[in-house]
Formats: sequence, structure tokens, C-alpha cells
Amino acid sequence: MRVRGARTHNLKNVSADIPRNRLVVITGLSGSGKSSLAFDTLYAEGQRRYVESLSAYARQFLQLMEKPDVDMIEGLSPAIAIEQKSTSHNPRSTVGTVTEIYDY
Repeated sequence: MRVRGARTHNLKNVSADIPRNRLVVITGLSGSGKSSLAFDTLYAEGQRRYVESLSAYARQFLQLMEKPDVDMIEGLSPAIAIEQKSTSHNPRSTVGTVTEIYDY
């Protein structure tokens, strides 16, 4: 996946090549733009592209995220985001149970 010229929030023309089909970790100091890159740029654009592919009828029920300030993103798949904060206090909760993917 290629990101070029990301300027979302405090990002300043960030470019990155991110491998697909690998576990990728974004690290850095507090305020360095980790969440801006992961959630406000990559996730927002992946979710926006997915929602735009749906019918007008389906889109009326979904909230469309704002288009991120970025020159180009290539190779981006539809995206879901899972926040670390959870309303469930069940210690047995997993990514699969929280997203209900486990049910399928």
C-alpha cells in the first residue's frame, strides 16, 4: 500500500510504503501522528471508498467519514477499525467477538 503526501491533522506531507498481508505496527512519540495516519487517513479513506461503492439506498443509513487530506493512497482495501477502548468489560472479549465476526 502506498501513501503519498498525507497532511491529516498534524501530519506534514508524510509518505509511506506499507506491506500488505503482514502485521504492521505504527509507533512513535505522543502527538507524532500515529492515530492521524492509522485512523484519520488510512481507515477514513478505506471506509469512505467502501461506503461509496454501496447503493444510494444503503449509504443513507451510514455516516460517511470526511475525505482525508492526502495526495494519493494506492492498494487500500475496505477497512474496519477497532478501538482499544471497549464498552464490554468481559475479559474473554476478542477482536472476533467484539466485531461479531466470530458469529460467522
